[in-house]
Amino acid sequence: MTELWQGLTKAIELIITLDPEVMQIAARSLTFAAISCSIATLIFLPLGSVIHFNRFYGKRVLINIIQTFYSVPTVAVGLFVFVFISRAGPFGNLGLLFTPAAIVIGQALLVAPIITGLTISALGGVDRAVTETAISLGANRSQTTVLIIREARFAILAALIMGFGRAISEVGLSLMVGGNIRGFTRTITTAISLETSKGDLELSIALGIILLFLALIINIALNRLQQR
Repeated sequence: MTELWQGLTKAIELIITLDPEVMQIAARSLTFAAISCSIATLIFLPLGSVIHFNRFYGKRVLINIIQTFYSVPTVAVGLFVFVFISRAGPFGNLGLLFTPAAIVIGQALLVAPIITGLTISALGGVDRAVTETAISLGANRSQTTVLIIREARFAILAALIMGFGRAISEVGLSLMVGGNIRGFTRTITTAISLETSKGDLELSIALGIILLFLALIINIALNRLQQR
């Protein structure tokens, strides 16, 4: 109990004094998660919309598969990316392994099912009366689509927030394809894993508090937007 209290005290001191190493790790984690979620949003939000607004054979099966990947282990995604970008892989000549780009690619793939599936759910949750009213007023297909997306914007935003949370909190993927290199690919979660194994509870707790603080800020921002 004494060690835990000492660790908590030291953690607060590191945060208050804006310890350079702690701040750099936190900023790097935020950057990786933000870039990966932005890439995934640009690709998979439109994909989710296309799946929702079109009828085709096997649509329900495809949605079930996407939802199954919500809980895919991060190490499984890490292994998939590792195989493709390692020296023996098809993209090994690009030299992506153990670089920030590898982490960004992995995190983008990790959050892809969440953004796609929750976008489909958000659009499907819009009252059919909205669509019927728009059509009765003479709206064409494109106008109706835009209207439905606007009605579901808060639910879609929640999907993006969940994707960001999934990206910034993962650890296995970053360890496998990033290598946890100090000052280069070390993130909050990989640093917590390393420092805990070394017995440095102060830094581990500090990083854990920062991670929780970031999650709190994200949730507050989401609630404010929903209230508006």
